[in-house]
Amino acid sequence: MKLYYDPISTTSRVVLLFLGEHDLPVEREVVNLMLGEHYAPAYAALNPNTAVPTLEDGDLVIGECSAILKYLADVADSATYPKALKARARVNAAMDWFNTYYSTDFNKGFVYPQIFPMYRHPDDAVHQATLERGLAWGERRMAVLDQHMLAKTPYVCSETLTIADYIGAAYVGISAAVDYDLSRFPNVQAWMARMQARPSWRDAHAAFYGLMASQRGQQQRAAG
Repeated sequence: MKLYYDPISTTSRVVLLFLGEHDLPVEREVVNLMLGEHYAPAYAALNPNTAVPTLEDGDLVIGECSAILKYLADVADSATYPKALKARARVNAAMDWFNTYYSTDFNKGFVYPQIFPMYRHPDDAVHQATLERGLAWGERRMAVLDQHMLAKTPYVCSETLTIADYIGAAYVGISAAVDYDLSRFPNVQAWMARMQARPSWRDAHAAFYGLMASQRGQQQRAAG
């Protein structure tokens, strides 16, 4: 198996978190987004969406982090993806929720327009309105996560870790890029602390934290 990824990519970090805690023979190849390597013809032939990550296993090529997690968990026979039908359905539903609701509203609507130029609207008024709407809708999702999904259990779907926690924590974790304060959502904050204490977290996020530190340094120098 071979994983194409960029460690600064949120969706790549989802998979890196899992691989960091499971012994799987997965070759890794960095696709540098900053250099535009995801647009190279050879890579675009593998993933026509020119996105990361992509997993290649023989004649199987899949390019969605949620699908990659499920496949790897089955290959590893991991307890993080339960076999029981109803328990697995809960995990699948939570993963879909993070993709369709949380990430769309909070990350793409609020975080990404602040850190990625391609998400910024050229009109300042429209840009500000986008951020305000993204924050309002994103905090609705954060409240669901805090008051429902994490209200009774330490992890998203159950008392124990599942692959829904890997994808969810990576998605919520990018809020650090805009210094978003999670203290209003104590269950989310406690869950994130548990996830950040896991053995794979620091290595999976090293490039992301390095990029944030570099960007903040540049902003401080510009302001000074």
